[in-house]
Amino acid sequence: MGVVLALAVIAAGPPRPIAASGQIGSPARVTRTFTIPPDRPIIVDATVADVSISAWARAAVEVQIERRAEKGADLARIEPRFDDRPDALLISTRQADGPPDRALRASIVIRAPARAVFKSVQVVDGRILLDGLRGAVAVDLRQGSIEGTRLAGTIRLETGFGNVDLRQTELTPAGLVRLRAFNGNVTLGLASVPQHARILALTFNGAITSDIPLTMKDRFGPRFGEATLGSGEPVISLDAVYGDVAIRIEKK
Repeated sequence: MGVVLALAVIAAGPPRPIAASGQIGSPARVTRTFTIPPDRPIIVDATVADVSISAWARAAVEVQIERRAEKGADLARIEPRFDDRPDALLISTRQADGPPDRALRASIVIRAPARAVFKSVQVVDGRILLDGLRGAVAVDLRQGSIEGTRLAGTIRLETGFGNVDLRQTELTPAGLVRLRAFNGNVTLGLASVPQHARILALTFNGAITSDIPLTMKDRFGPRFGEATLGSGEPVISLDAVYGDVAIRIEKK
């Protein structure tokens, strides 16, 4: 009997990796490194995930993905996908089919050059952390909070249910800051008072506070504040439907 079993194992060949849920497929944790042109867009697409993107000194893009599944969930539904195309680098842990299953969660950690272009970061449910990016980043998060530190360049961040909170933000001449929350607060912390900017702040059901003097329209209906500094460019646009909007100067 032992000889027969041994022969069967040999015939089957080496075992394939088994994910944490017991499904055969990719390991629960994978790391990939890509060398791409500086202007090649990066796209991140996930269903339920916590995403951390930070700048480092290397020219390469490093991606670490860890998948987790609660008991009974099928880890194979969030197979990591990497597609290094000429027009974009795609990083995905989108669930294969059906409605979002919050028992299946991915952790995506990306380190990239500071001036990398994150054309699209789309997540249904999770948390987004951004640090040190100075190129371009666009985030669309349906449920969860977005936090950013030391960002510059073109910044477009939007969440449906959660807060948007930036600290030590630098406004650059060709840049843009656009922050939006449907149900949550929007807070912009600036490293210093910009010499040139056009500031627009709007909330339908909340309050607006600012360390930069704004011309306010808040007697009836939505609350709106604006200011023009210097040439009036670049633009800072902040808005919330159900939440407060705040502008803070962190070095007074």
